[in-house]
Amino acid sequence: MKYSIPSYSFHGLHSEGKIDLFGYFETVRYRYHLDSADIWNMMFESYDEDYMRKLREALDEKGMYVANLCVDAAEVWDVDPVKREQFYQNGLKNLRAAVILGAQTVRIDMGGREREMSPEQFDYTVMRYKEYAKFAAEHGFMVGPENHWGSSRVPENIRKVYEAVDHPNFGILLHLDNWEVDKENGDRLCAKYAFHTHLAAGVIPACEEKITILQEAGYKGHLGIEHHSGKNEYSQVAWQFAAARNTWALMQAKQVEVRQA
Repeated sequence: MKYSIPSYSFHGLHSEGKIDLFGYFETVRYRYHLDSADIWNMMFESYDEDYMRKLREALDEKGMYVANLCVDAAEVWDVDPVKREQFYQNGLKNLRAAVILGAQTVRIDMGGREREMSPEQFDYTVMRYKEYAKFAAEHGFMVGPENHWGSSRVPENIRKVYEAVDHPNFGILLHLDNWEVDKENGDRLCAKYAFHTHLAAGVIPACEEKITILQEAGYKGHLGIEHHSGKNEYSQVAWQFAAARNTWALMQAKQVEVRQA
């Protein structure tokens, strides 16, 4: 199993001015001993190319790569066309940042506050993701939404958008157990679309079930250990990460026992 720890897991420290992305890289590499970075774009200090290249240099110096760039404030759909254009421009900035950083996957939310997608929203969303997927293919990464909020938390919406975009570089960031509709089946229904995951602390008791769903879907990406509390983040992330790894180790041991029986 490959793991990543999103920089959002330290958003409390970031809001207090106690960590930036350079410090996050140090934390992930030397405190948690991972070579994968998982960047939340709200921790970027700017989108200047010079700054992005400094981030890339810091990653390269530590032998790290970017498993995911998680983009906020760039959702595809908004009912206000002015905001929609602002979000689009922010999405483009982040896609360009992903190229410099060498990100393997990029999450850009679908947008839409309601469960149901209007025909206009659906058509616009598919059009925009086709554009993003084409760009992703040209630069060697995957792009797509997360079942994060609004219309994206309905598995049927995810399915319809995925099938309509119909591009090998399009998928989803599967936020495990984060469904508003069909919560019990959402992960199983949508795991086959996943290029990245978020596993929150509240899902740890169901970790074995969730990993099994990912295995059955043939998932090859990272298990993203995302912490949300904003409190005691170094220790809370350590606990959450250790619990997930322990679950995986126990599952591996069980599989060995079954094969040897």
